[in-house]
This record gives sequence, structure tokens and C-alpha cells, in this order.
Amino acid sequence: MAQAFFGGVHPHDMKAATNEKAIEQLAPPAEVVISMSQHIGAPCKPLVAVGDHVDVGQRIGEPGGFVSAPIHASVSGTVKAVEPRPSSMGGNMLSVVIENDFQNTLSSEVKAPENPDAMTPDEMVEAVKNAGIVGMGGATFPTHVKISSAIGKVDTVIINGAECEPYITSDHRTMLERPEQIIGGATYLAKIFSLDKVIIGVEVNKQNGIDMLNKVIAEKHAPVVVEPLRCRYPQGAEKQLCQAITGRQVPPGGLPAAIGCAVFNINTTCAIFRAITQGMPVVNKIVTVSGSGVVEPKNIECPVGTPVSCLFDACGGLDEKTYKLVMGGPMMGMAQYTAEVPVGKGTGAMLAFCADEEKTVENPQCIRCGKCVEACPMHLEPLFMFQYASKGMLDELEAANIMDCMECGACAYVCPARVHLTHMFKTGKQKINDKKKREKAAAEAAQKAEDAKKEAEKK
Repeated sequence: MAQAFFGGVHPHDMKAATNEKAIEQLAPPAEVVISMSQHIGAPCKPLVAVGDHVDVGQRIGEPGGFVSAPIHASVSGTVKAVEPRPSSMGGNMLSVVIENDFQNTLSSEVKAPENPDAMTPDEMVEAVKNAGIVGMGGATFPTHVKISSAIGKVDTVIINGAECEPYITSDHRTMLERPEQIIGGATYLAKIFSLDKVIIGVEVNKQNGIDMLNKVIAEKHAPVVVEPLRCRYPQGAEKQLCQAITGRQVPPGGLPAAIGCAVFNINTTCAIFRAITQGMPVVNKIVTVSGSGVVEPKNIECPVGTPVSCLFDACGGLDEKTYKLVMGGPMMGMAQYTAEVPVGKGTGAMLAFCADEEKTVENPQCIRCGKCVEACPMHLEPLFMFQYASKGMLDELEAANIMDCMECGACAYVCPARVHLTHMFKTGKQKINDKKKREKAAAEAAQKAEDAKKEAEKK
């Protein structure tokens, strides 16, 4: 059994509604809305125009920078629009809207290599890059960038199968239904990093998933080890996962590579396998559709860009008392203002909740009980951070290491006063980033003025 990490909470897992339901294929939607920003980093630049015909797997978005990933058509059909559409992150984002011709024609750009096992590490990383793979657990960091920056620096590769957020079961079902892809992808990662083994961390409430993975490992004699993990949220956060499996702690402001680790999600690993063996880019996503507001919760695989309203329709619709939609888990997910937002590469769940679950209060008052400090897995002091953020004390807030907050929601979960901690930390971090941008712009303007003054004096 793996080690423990500091802090954390034990919410009810709420997975019973879907953990025994096989992944279902969604009936193809009439149109998909594919956002040009489905990753951390610069948005993609559209490569298609209205009226163009596209096929499945065809590149329709060109990376906008190094930390970016290409985007591909998830259905075949005609480009109906290239315009801003609602985004799951709020507001609108430039998107390519494709009218489905229901032919599912595969693009000639999708080519399987002759011998995947003969590919060099560089060739495999290039295949991952061309497939547009990102962190599919929700982080959406471009996978080829993570691999390239970590080669030669890490001695431990971890596959994240913790899936500790309540309700979400898409990774669990993938373990049961597609273990060969997981083990295959992990084996390729072992080759890329020149390691003799890769570790898959899985919480013990998925014992049948652990057994299935071990069965495939034994059959294929794969260089993979499954590490059972205690059930604790946020076990799936990569810093906590590294500590639980290796005993090493990522330093403040650091990344897992700083302690010799690289972490990849279960479905990211499957995508790596498909990219290397089939040349297939990311065009589909497995989404858990659950919550008290969903009539018949399911695990659904759908094309990227599918409006989430289609997912709810496939689950029998929503309860009339539904008051909130959340993309992602209840701890870290984002509330949505419309059911027309599209599924992205990082969408792991779509939840709907009924009115009787509303537990927020209007003017919560901190009672300084300290439970938030005990729960914080990053060793932070949420009660003080909340005070600094609410009073606009940005220097003190930054000194309290607010930027190390991963917005896991553990502090808000245990708070008996129901203080809006996580929301305040999100806005506080944004204010600090805005302040840094203003300071940088002011410094550049001052330098420009100084340079102009010196140039004038020379004349």
C-alpha cells in the first residue's frame, strides 16, 4: 500500500450510479462545436473556412505556440461556421462548427506506422504531438511538451488512475474495458523515458480495475506495476500522487519533474497508445454524466465538440428541479450557464444537481476553527488567505503562497461556516496575475521612455 499525503478529505464517492455501467457510444450529433482552445497555452489558429469539407482526424486547428496542441475534426462533414461560441471556461471562444454528414469518413492524414514497436522515442513524441494529446484528466497541458521537458530528468513515470473526485467513473470504466490500451500506452512511455517500469496508481475502491490491469500486465509481461492507493481526496492531484507513491514532496512552486517524476492520466495514456499504433488523434472523449438531476446516469463516449445537452438527452433528460450544471467533478468542476457548451479534450464529467442540494449561505462568517488548515494538502493556511484576498491585500496574499493553491476545494468542503474559500482563492490568484501584468507593462513603458530620452539626448 502506498504512503499517505498531508491533509485531504473523505467525501462520499457517489460513484454507485455509474461505476458498473459500461461505456456507451453516443448517437452522432447533428453538429459539433470544436473550440480552438482545449489546452493550457495559446489557442489554435483555424485552418478551415466556412464551406470546407472535413473528415474525421483532419487537422483543423494549428498550434498557436510551443505550449499548444493541434485540434482535429471529430466528425466528417461541412464547416458551418468559424466564430466565437460558448466555452466551458466562461464567455465565448473561437470555434469551428461542423455539420455532420454521418459518414464518419476517416481523413487521409490519419496513417498508422508500419511498425510502432520499432519507433524511436523522438518519433513517438512526434506522434503524440501530431495527435493533439493533452492532459485528459482536466489539466489539459500539452502532453508532448510534458514528455519533451521531462526526458532525461525523471526516474519515475506514474499513470494517474486514482480518479478521486466524487461521481466520476470514466477512468474506472476504461480500466475495465480498455486495459490493453492503458498497458500498451504505459509500455511506450517506459520506452520513451528509458525506464524499466511504469507505475499505475489506483485507489482501492476500484479493485476490479486493479485486477484487470494486473491480468493484462501478466499476459503481456509488460514493464508496468499497479500500486493500490488509500481512498482520499485529492489523491489524484499529481503532487499528492507523487508523494503517495514515491514519498517525495514537490517543492513550493515546483513541478513533479523537480523530484524526478512525470504523471499522465489514464485516458491520456490510452490516447498515447492510439497515436503511436494507429496514428489516431484525439477526436473522442469518455464523459461520466451523473448527479441527482440526471434521469439515467451513464458513461458516454462522444465526439469532441458535442454539446452537453446531447449527453443529457442520451441519459433521459434532466429532472425539472435541476438548478446547477457542473462540468467536471463537484470539488474542482466549473458551473455552467448553459447546456450548449461543448465537450472538450479535458471534459471528464458533466453533472446536474437538484435544488435540495443547495448548501451555500449568503454571508458566511469564519469561526477560526482551523479545519481548513488541517485539510489543505498543500500546507497552506486558507483562513488567512481568505482574509487577505477579501481585503485586497495582494502582497500578503502572494507571500502566503496563494499560487501553490490547486483549488481542490478540500478547505471549502470541511468549512462548518460554508465560507466561499475556493472561489475567493481563484479570484485572488487572478488579481495577482493581473497586478503582475500591470507592473510588467509599466516597467516596459518606463524603459521605453528612458530609451527614448537617451536617444533624444544623443541628438
